[in-house]
Amino acid sequence: MPDIRILTEAELRSQIQLDLASVECVENAFHALATKSVVMPPIMRLDIIEHNGEIDVKTAYIPGVDSLAIKISPGFFDNPSLGLPSVNGLMVLFSTRTGMVEALLLDNGYLTDLRTAAAGAVAAKYLARADSRRAAILGAGVQAGLQLEALTLVRDIDSARIWARDPEKAAATADRLSQRLGFPVSACDEVAAATEGADIIVTTTPADCPILLAEHLSPGQHVTAMGSDSEHKNEIDPAIVADKARYFCDRLAQVKVLGELHHAIELRLVPAEAEYTELGQVIAHQRPGRDTERDITLCDLTGTGIQDTAIATLAFQRCQRRQAGTSFAT
Repeated sequence: MPDIRILTEAELRSQIQLDLASVECVENAFHALATKSVVMPPIMRLDIIEHNGEIDVKTAYIPGVDSLAIKISPGFFDNPSLGLPSVNGLMVLFSTRTGMVEALLLDNGYLTDLRTAAAGAVAAKYLARADSRRAAILGAGVQAGLQLEALTLVRDIDSARIWARDPEKAAATADRLSQRLGFPVSACDEVAAATEGADIIVTTTPADCPILLAEHLSPGQHVTAMGSDSEHKNEIDPAIVADKARYFCDRLAQVKVLGELHHAIELRLVPAEAEYTELGQVIAHQRPGRDTERDITLCDLTGTGIQDTAIATLAFQRCQRRQAGTSFAT
C-alpha cells in the first residue's frame, strides 16, 4: 500500500499562496472546463438550518491530470460568536490512475479561500476594463480581503472602498488592508457610496436579500458576485442579471440552480432555458467577453469542483517536491 501524506494547514500555507501561479492554476481550470471532457457532478450540500450551517461536497476529474480532489467544506455562519471560524474543511486527494488515496489536505478551508480569490482575479482579468484602478468590496470577512488582494495581481488597483453591514468591522478591515496593500482603503456606510466611481465591484457576503441594486451601477463597471453558492443566497438584484449587465458565469448548469441567475429565473425575468457565456469559454476564445468600455459585466461565481482539484493538485505537487528536496517552478 502506498503511503498517504497528511498535509496540515501550516504546511500548505508555506507552499502555496495567493500569487500569479495560483491564479494561473485556476485560470487553467476554467479553460479545461470549456475545452476538455471534465467529469464534474453537481454539488452535494447538507443544510443544517438550526445552526445556520451547511456542508458542501465538491469534486471533479480533469482528463490528463493525475489526481482528483474531493472537498468537504462546512460553513457555519454563527461560529464567530463562539470564537470559531465560519469555514473550515479538508480535501482528500486520489490518484486518477489507481483510485488510491494520495493525501489528506487538512487545510481548514485555506485552499478554498485561495482558489475562490484566484477565481475573482480571473474574472476581472477577462471581463474588467484594462484601465480599472478603483475597487469596491461588499463584505468585510476573510474573502473580502483576499478578493481585493487578488485584484491587484491582474489590475493596477490604487484605491478601494469597503461596505459591510457592521460598520466597525468594515472600518477595521479597511485599515488592515490599507496597511497590507499599500494604497488607501476606506470604509463606507452605504453601498451606493462604496460603488460610486468604482471600476470593479466584488460582492463577498452570505446575504439572502440583494445588497447590490441596479441603481448602484454605471457604465463601464465590472461586478464579480461570489457569495451566492446556495439556493437561498442572493447578493445581486435580479434585474441586473436580467437586463442591466452582460452576464457571465462559472458553470451554467450550476448557476441556474445555485447562483444569482437562479433568482432571475425564479422571478421569471429570464427564461429557464436561456443560454449564457461561461468564463472558461471567454478564456478559450470560444465566446466574446466585454464588447465595449461602457459595458457593465457581471460574473456569477458559485465555486466549482474543478477549481478544488486544480488547487489541491498544485499544492500536493509543491509539497512533494519540497519533501524530495527539489526546486519547483510553476
